[in-house]
Amino acid sequence: MSAVPSVDLRDFTSEEPARKQKFIREIGKAFEEIGFVALSGHFLSQELVDTLYGEIKKFFELDQEIKDRYEILGIGGQRGYTSFGKEHAKGRKEGDLKEFWHFGQYVEDNPKLEAEYPANVTVSELSDFNSVGEETYKMLEKTAKYVLRALALHLDLEEYYFDPYIKNGNSILRPIHYPPIKEEPKNAVRAAAHGDINLITLLMGAHGKGLQVMNHEGEWVDAIARPDQLMINVGDMLSRLTNNKLKSTIHQVVNPPKELWGTSRYSIPFFMHPISEMPLNCLEDCIDDANPKGFEDITAGAFLNERLIELGLVKP
Repeated sequence: MSAVPSVDLRDFTSEEPARKQKFIREIGKAFEEIGFVALSGHFLSQELVDTLYGEIKKFFELDQEIKDRYEILGIGGQRGYTSFGKEHAKGRKEGDLKEFWHFGQYVEDNPKLEAEYPANVTVSELSDFNSVGEETYKMLEKTAKYVLRALALHLDLEEYYFDPYIKNGNSILRPIHYPPIKEEPKNAVRAAAHGDINLITLLMGAHGKGLQVMNHEGEWVDAIARPDQLMINVGDMLSRLTNNKLKSTIHQVVNPPKELWGTSRYSIPFFMHPISEMPLNCLEDCIDDANPKGFEDITAGAFLNERLIELGLVKP
């Protein structure tokens, strides 16, 4: 059993006020208590999910020499391929046991942002890889938009508070491959304990053991979604904005038992980021005598840059 509560986005998108309120209450409680929720009723079809997994498996099975051509220097890994062991968690020296790809924003009607964001990288060897990645990106972005609308109402904000900040936001879709483990890892895991940088993360592929969440008692608990669910968690930006009312929970992906070392694992997180100008100043309604303001004022762009340096992806 997963320790993470389940919610259904169809409650929120229904025309029934009671169902909508139920979703707001349930997701708000989950994000205040453990920072994670398993969500069904999202906008990804099973056909799209199956096609995407097929395409990313084909990509990661390409010869290393071909994959390396898609590793773009000088952009902090924001687009294209990042090779095995390059990224590490904040405060760790050991690289995580993973390789990954980044799809970024498909900017609409904003030449300034189009110039600011790195271009998406086209894989010429796989004819459907890029179009399937783009469609998945847009469906996850749409799902995240509705989740943030529910959270805005939970926080006593106007329902569409986040909409202008996430339109053309600096969001990332990251298909990850955790290759088979060939020898005893030296103090390294598939993804070391960390909190996410962004507003919220939507994770595909949390359907077996591996992802663990730290609860309030400091215990690691398994976070397992049903095949039709996405795992969604609060990121540091949203935690900061809400003065830690909504919890950005530490989580990790542990190595499998030795008998499963010979297997690959795939997971696909979507990191919902706002535009860089979004202020992350603590909301006034989240500050009181019992919860004094806990964070300095900062923009999303400045905060992201700080964290990319800490992760070793950008040089100071």
